Amino acid sequence: MSKINRKQDALDYHSQGRPGKIQVIPTKPTNSQRDLTLAYSPGVAQPCLEIADNIEDVYKYTAKGNLVAVISNGTAVLGLGDIGPEASKPVMEGKGLLFKIYADIDVFDLELDTKNVDDFVKIVKSLEPTFGGVNLEDIKAPECFEIERRLKEEMNIPVMHDDQHGTAIISAAALLNACELQKKKLDKVKIVVNGAGAAAISCTRLYVALGAKKENVVMCDRSGVIRSDRGNLDEIKAEFATTRKIDTLEEALKDADVFIGLSSADCVSVDMLKSMAKNPIVFAMANPNPEIAYELAIKSRKDLIMATGRSDYPNQVNNVLGFPYIFRGALDVRATAINEEMKIAAVRAIADLAKKPVPEAVNMAYNEKNIKFGKTYIIPKPMDIRLITNVSVAVAKAAIESGVARKKITNWDEYIDTLKQRMGMDDAIMRAITNKAKLDPRRVVFAEADNYKILKAAQIVKDDNIAIPILLGNKDVINKIIQENGLELDNVQIIDPTLEAERSANYAEILFKKRQRKGITKYEALKLMRDRNYFGASMVEAGDADAMISGLTKNYASTIKPALQIIGTAPDVSKVAGMYMMMTRKGPVFFGDTTVNVNPSVEELVDITLLLDKSVKKFNIQPRIAMLSYSNFGSNDGPVPDKIRHAVKILHDQHPNVLVDGDMQGNFAMNSAMLNDNFPFSRLAGAPANTLVFPNLESGNIAYKLLQELGGAEAIGPILLGLNKPVHIVQLGSSVREIVNMVTIAVLDVQAKEEEAAPKKRRIFGIRNKK
Repeated sequence: MSKINRKQDALDYHSQGRPGKIQVIPTKPTNSQRDLTLAYSPGVAQPCLEIADNIEDVYKYTAKGNLVAVISNGTAVLGLGDIGPEASKPVMEGKGLLFKIYADIDVFDLELDTKNVDDFVKIVKSLEPTFGGVNLEDIKAPECFEIERRLKEEMNIPVMHDDQHGTAIISAAALLNACELQKKKLDKVKIVVNGAGAAAISCTRLYVALGAKKENVVMCDRSGVIRSDRGNLDEIKAEFATTRKIDTLEEALKDADVFIGLSSADCVSVDMLKSMAKNPIVFAMANPNPEIAYELAIKSRKDLIMATGRSDYPNQVNNVLGFPYIFRGALDVRATAINEEMKIAAVRAIADLAKKPVPEAVNMAYNEKNIKFGKTYIIPKPMDIRLITNVSVAVAKAAIESGVARKKITNWDEYIDTLKQRMGMDDAIMRAITNKAKLDPRRVVFAEADNYKILKAAQIVKDDNIAIPILLGNKDVINKIIQENGLELDNVQIIDPTLEAERSANYAEILFKKRQRKGITKYEALKLMRDRNYFGASMVEAGDADAMISGLTKNYASTIKPALQIIGTAPDVSKVAGMYMMMTRKGPVFFGDTTVNVNPSVEELVDITLLLDKSVKKFNIQPRIAMLSYSNFGSNDGPVPDKIRHAVKILHDQHPNVLVDGDMQGNFAMNSAMLNDNFPFSRLAGAPANTLVFPNLESGNIAYKLLQELGGAEAIGPILLGLNKPVHIVQLGSSVREIVNMVTIAVLDVQAKEEEAAPKKRRIFGIRNKK
């Protein structure tokens, strides 16, 4: 993808719809006049008076306890330098977004138009009544050190400059584990730090706090080794000045155990790497390109452990492993500061988590069979949902033990439960699915490639390495759309079925053999191959593609027919069904059938439920299935509840391992308290349903569209269930984002079907799986 195109995509992302990336959403009802009188005048006076009597009640009656200020003056924004406070705002909004999606912390971003330390400190200090914590961001050194030091001294809420401490905490956790694996002791290792900015200084200080010896550290800046006899050393650099008579990074690296890079790309050569001690540890964290290329480093030395700042290599040192959870723990105990004890607790919690068995959800997200502690896994993955419980709890405990907590937690199990409840799985699960697709992309044929939306989606999945697109249609038309819109699809295969005589004949033979006793002649089969839906489905059936996407410009029925005729249902399936994954604020809820079966019979409802159960499990979610009607467990008679009750009985008798119950109304299915109070005997008692089976197509289709429009849920689908090979049909007029989501699901579907087939293949060859 060209730089121009990437630039426009980034600009479109931030500008289209509501500008920016964050908004304020009310947390209380505001639908009636009574609500408004309670929210504002006169009702709001009551909490004001309570807070006036007891200032700590501000945490009880306002959002302060879950509100962090992300503050910058724009003097050191990413790698862009001093670009000003306004230009820093997109980054600060992005930081706020990360706080929210990883730890459910609300953020106001504040960009201050001052470079004066005194003014900066005065402004931020005056905001203390508003916020529960302050995250300083993108402030240049050395001013950032003084700003943070003074704010921590003068404010009574947690303050942390993430550029300093975020990288320090994550890299320190990685360093502890790397030393353990390399059989080195932290107090003995010789450390070379290349870079002397805020992050480098903070990293080195934290390593020393954990046990490294200051005399074993050599720090370099742009002028070379920082020596104690160098003139004009400022106080900060003087802290790590060495007395050794060496001048260059090359000299410093000789026989060194650890290299910490927070500098610039390609400043470490192979020879320099080879001069390091046995079993070296190399953290090349310059972004976007490390101090030495990952492939080059691991090829040069088989005995090293390497980490970078990049997500496409093992051991990514990513600040998102730390700051959301550090602030979460600090806020939850109303800490007055983020002190050394809390940072060290975070370090050890992150390091320890890497040694624990990795959940299947994390393995799935990274397309691995069994991620385990070792040279390529020394710190947890950002997708690991255990971070919020492990790190936040450790930080909260350290705050209490070190005396900076104003609120004590006594029931830690209950606290862990509240942390889990905070985090819906909606964004998390889609990020995990996307990540899994990226690690093993498959060939996806687009049947309607003469459409801008399809081509834009194809470019996105290609650029993001989600899938390998194949485009069907007239080449001249497709290339014209590509050129007119500045798309980058130069190396993507384009196939015009009308020009593929030999291939069409082969595909027609496949169709004829399948449908020759169902009214299709050879001539008709060949004629049908001019239809791109038939041609695309045939590509999948013949193994020339792994999945197909269609439906943007044609109705659902005409798109699904070719797939049913050519690919057919899976061996154990009699009916296909359509499922939507509804991304709600409470997590994903799966709806079925929403697109295929108009009025399913009892037996068809059983089949649909089994398809949903199997499909939801592919997302590493245990299905809790509610079969819906207008009745609750026999409270009403009629064709619909009778049908549902009969289907539930069959499922309970013949498929006892499926967690399903009904008939029940939708509110009881989703409100576990109501269900427990009224129907405690239900198999779903204890937690809400996450999978809903509707009695007919009408109810399912109405429900998902209403939730999408009125409830603000994102609908991912329809996911077609039960076909022998993956074909997915987007809705007429879908957005580019919706198409990309469906391609991602299609790739996941291919991977899942291959994983299912693998044990069968092994059994065919007489090989048994070892448990």
